[in-house]
Amino acid sequence: MAQKIEVHLEDDLDGGPADTTVSFALEGRGYEIDLSIANAEKLREALRPFVAAARKVPSGNGRRKRGAGTSTSSGETAAIRAWAKKHGHQVSDRGRIHQSIKDAYYAATGAASNQS
Repeated sequence: MAQKIEVHLEDDLDGGPADTTVSFALEGRGYEIDLSIANAEKLREALRPFVAAARKVPSGNGRRKRGAGTSTSSGETAAIRAWAKKHGHQVSDRGRIHQSIKDAYYAATGAASNQS
């Protein structure tokens, strides 16, 4: 048996039929709203002066990248973890290694840090 599913959008503002879904973000939160063409244009018109004066942010997943050069390669992480355990430091088998342990490893081994 075949099924046919139809989706009908309802304007979230006035309850009438909607023609489009508008996505926008404000204060770090993303939103979507289903609107008729007329209401979508009203929203865009209201936002137009703010968008014109705003700075663009890099596209992507919406998260800011952490400072460059702060990551540790997986091979180096494994070496630091092994060194730390051998020298009596408490370190978990997974997750972030505390910077003080990394610093002790670099000082003891003379290895160069990836830190910038």
